[in-house]
Amino acid sequence: MKETKIKIKWPNKIETFASEGDDWFLCAKKAGLEIPTGCLTGSCGACEIDVNGETVRACISNIKSNKQGILKVDLVTDPFWGN
Repeated sequence: MKETKIKIKWPNKIETFASEGDDWFLCAKKAGLEIPTGCLTGSCGACEIDVNGETVRACISNIKSNKQGILKVDLVTDPFWGN
């Protein structure tokens, strides 16, 4: 079975491709971006990103495909973290 590639559109206008289950942090690094981290257990929310308008905690989530095969990512900023 052929593996489907998922197109990811990043906020810096770079597009990369990933597979279902890939790590958000590694994919962001390939796009030249860094997703902030905190606890790495999903408790603090420092690693939250918006994927097609849905908030995802990158440390406890992997990349999942959708019907369109395109994911638009926006980094979430928090004034208390100073991003």
